[in-house]
Formats: sequence, C-alpha cells, structure tokens
Amino acid sequence: MFVHRLLYFCTHQVTVFAWQGGVLTQDGSFEATAAGAREFSGYLERHKKKVFAVLANVSEENFHLETIPFLRGEDRKAIISRRLGQLYFNASLTTPISLGHQKSRRKDERIMLVALTNNEAFAPWLAAFAEAETPLAGVYSLPLLAPLLLKRIGIAKERCLLLTIQDQSIRQSYLDKGELQFSRLVPLHNSSIGGMAQTFAAEAVKLQQYLVSQRILGRQESIPVYLLAHANARKAIENSCEDSETLSFSILDIDECARKCKQKNVLADTRCEHFFLQLLATSAGKGQFANDDHRHDYHLWLLRTVFEGIGALALFSCLLFSGKQVFDSRQLNQETASIQRETALARQHYQSIVKTFPPIPTSNETLRRVVKRYSELQNVSGTPMTIYREMSRSLQSVDAIEIDRIEWRNSSFEATKGTTINPSPSGGEVSPIPKESAVFYGTLSLGGDSNPRHILAVFNQFITSLKLNPRLEVDVLQQPFDVESAKSLKGGGDAALEAKQTRAFKVLINLTGG
Repeated sequence: MFVHRLLYFCTHQVTVFAWQGGVLTQDGSFEATAAGAREFSGYLERHKKKVFAVLANVSEENFHLETIPFLRGEDRKAIISRRLGQLYFNASLTTPISLGHQKSRRKDERIMLVALTNNEAFAPWLAAFAEAETPLAGVYSLPLLAPLLLKRIGIAKERCLLLTIQDQSIRQSYLDKGELQFSRLVPLHNSSIGGMAQTFAAEAVKLQQYLVSQRILGRQESIPVYLLAHANARKAIENSCEDSETLSFSILDIDECARKCKQKNVLADTRCEHFFLQLLATSAGKGQFANDDHRHDYHLWLLRTVFEGIGALALFSCLLFSGKQVFDSRQLNQETASIQRETALARQHYQSIVKTFPPIPTSNETLRRVVKRYSELQNVSGTPMTIYREMSRSLQSVDAIEIDRIEWRNSSFEATKGTTINPSPSGGEVSPIPKESAVFYGTLSLGGDSNPRHILAVFNQFITSLKLNPRLEVDVLQQPFDVESAKSLKGGGDAALEAKQTRAFKVLINLTGG
C-alpha cells in the first residue's frame, strides 16, 4: 500500500508516523480530546498533500459470522450492504471479509461482518481529514492483520489463539484455518515484564473458557497459544505461561517475526504497535472500513497521480524521441561530412586523370554543340517502315495496283533544320503537322474486260483498306479517272479503248499519333 503517513488510533491517543524508505519514524502525537483534534487539523493543513492510513486498535468493535448465497457482482454487494445495515444501523465504519465458500452443492459463502461501533471516537478525526481535504487511503483494524502475520511467519492454518500487547492493552484473537474469527481487547494494568507475563497467562485461560462457553471449542480440546513478545521478556513469560491439557503456549520472538516480514525498524520491547504499522504499510491492507465519502480526496489523489504519471510518461517518451532525433541528426551530419570528403577526393582524382588526356583540337563549347546536335538528330531520325507496312497490307488484296515511286519525309527532322512544314494557305492558324508523310505514285490496270466503274471500285477498295488504320490520314491527290464535272465524257469505242490503258494515281498518307 502506498502511503506517506500512518496514524495509530487508540482510545486515549492518536500517534502519527512517517513512512519513508521502509522506515517508520514518529512524526506527531495528539491526545484524544477536542484540543488534540484541533492540533491534528493544523497538522493536516501542513501535510495535506500526503497520503494517510489509519490503524485502529479499539475495544468498540463487533464481529459477526454470516452465510449468504453464492452470488457475484452487484447482487452480492446488495445483500452484504443490507446485512450490514441491519446489524450496524448507526455504524459508519464497517467492512465485510470473505471466509470462503462452503463445500456443499449450493456453495454458500461465509463472510465475517466487522464494525467499529464507536462513531463518536472517530468522528472528529475523520472530519479533520475532510476539512483539510487530505487523502485518506483507509481505516484498518489491528486484529484483521493477524492472519497476515501468521501467514508471513509460516504458521500452519490451524485453530489457534494469538495474544499481542499494544500501548496499554492486550489483544486476544482467535483464528481458524488462517482467518480471524473473534478478537477482544482488554486493558493492561501492569506494564512491567512480570505483569505482562501474568496477563498473558490469565487472559489466555479466559479466552479459552469463553470459546468453550460459546461451543466454538470442545471442553477438553487443546489449542495452541502464540504469544508475540520481545526476547528480554521470554524468561518471565515462560515462567508464567505453563502448558495445560487445553492450552499449549509458544513464544514468537518479535525481532525474528520482523525479520521474516522484512521490516527495517528495530523493536525495543514487547509492545508491537510499530510492528503492525509496518505490516500494514507493506501489505494491501485487508479489511478497509472507510466509506467512499471518507476516501473522496484519496480517489481524487489517485486520479491526479494517474494523470501526472501519464504526463510524465509522455514527457519521457518525447525526450526519448527527441534524443533519438538528435542522435540520428548527428549521425546524418557525420555521414554527410564523410560523403563530402569522399566527393572532394573523387573530384581531385578526376581532375588529375583529366590532366593526363591529350588536348582536344577544338574548344569545349564547339564540341558541346556538336554533341547536342547529334543527340537531336538521333532523337528525330526515323524510317518509313510503319507507312510501308500499311501500304503492303493494303496491296496484298489488290493485285492490279503497282507502286512506281514514293516520296517520304519526316516532319520532325525538317523542323530541326528550320524549314516550315505544312503552312496554312491563308496565313491563319497553322494546321497540325504530321510526324511522317509519304506520297505514293502508282498505276492501276485491270485488263481489257474492265470498265471505269470497275476500276474506280477497285481503287476505292484500296483506299478503304488504308483507312482502317486510325493513325493514317489518307488523301487522294489524283484519281485513276478524271471525274470532275468540267471534264468531257467519252463513250463507245473511245471509252473501251481508254479503259484498257494503265491508270495513274497519286495518294498522300500522313502518319499521326504515338
């Protein structure tokens, strides 16, 4: 449990201890009076950022064993709250402690309902916490730490009695199967070593007789009694506490128990309030009595601590990220400097090699222009293979056509020479310039049985075949026949004689697109 201050509460006094580094040191003491409560309020004002926990050792407490059905969640909380309200109507400090489930078919749960019944004794001190807005982690009862003590020192889960001395009182507790079943507090009238030894012996007998009367123990049943004492009181206790048929005494050395519980404080005598305070500080604190109203400021402190932790984690992450960025930046700068050094060395090496070359017969500028011109010619030079392939494909279906001459030109090549290609006749907007163009001069001859209509049909079939390629723009510059309206028509023998002649035509093909 994380706390800064531990408050030991008894009927006549309230003592505050500082808990730091596993060491318990007294930090203040206040009488259980109105004046002491006012002094305590001033103390809280000075330490309002500290987290407190209260360990109560009072006689006004009640233990009640109850059995409830096997329940979970809100149903279990509701039935426990109802039983606590019925048993302890006016008590504000109550808590349930589960004792496990019964090994029957119903698996009913055994719980012990505990209450600190003296509200008036706690009221001014709890009000001081609320007024100062000081975080209160919880209110705990000293006897409820007895099971944890036996567990840590390695005592088996058996029926036993545990007797301890705190301030001016002796605490008697009955445990069964490692769980507290009953506890009572009686005043210690004689605080000498001999008086404590005699009180141990007398109170152990009284507690055994009480348990027999309540039919918790058999009349002749033997039960071990563990006495928590200092080494300087061991001999006196052994002389006073003699084993009987029903009681067998065992002395637990308080220093040895503190060592097993990993406590750092050295205990001077048999009084063990410091021992239980350290036990509470190093444990989860089972059996917490304060309600949500009492712990309101503690819950706020928890939320604030969580947010501060998240902020600190975010800050730490940002610092790590920025550190990594700085490291990467330095590494990049080092790599850049290394590359620059290597570049300078390579440049020096290149210059030394260049100096060994023979002199060039022309200037660098002239050589650069020549190379640039050569690259341009390489980029714009081409072949008429595309147009030739398309023409060959179309000629395969028409045997009567022969190509006499081809004039091919590349507009890109001519543009590099500064010539104007395809100007607009009207001097207006220049029409798009094709990449390649070719003018085909050819003849068409179908023999003596053909007529003009047949010749034109074959020629049109040839032109249509060329136009199947969308990249080709086909323009007929000369038809095999003059079909203009201004030309005279011939008939009879002259028309037949003219049909047998070879007909010349001229076609312009432009290649456009990619």
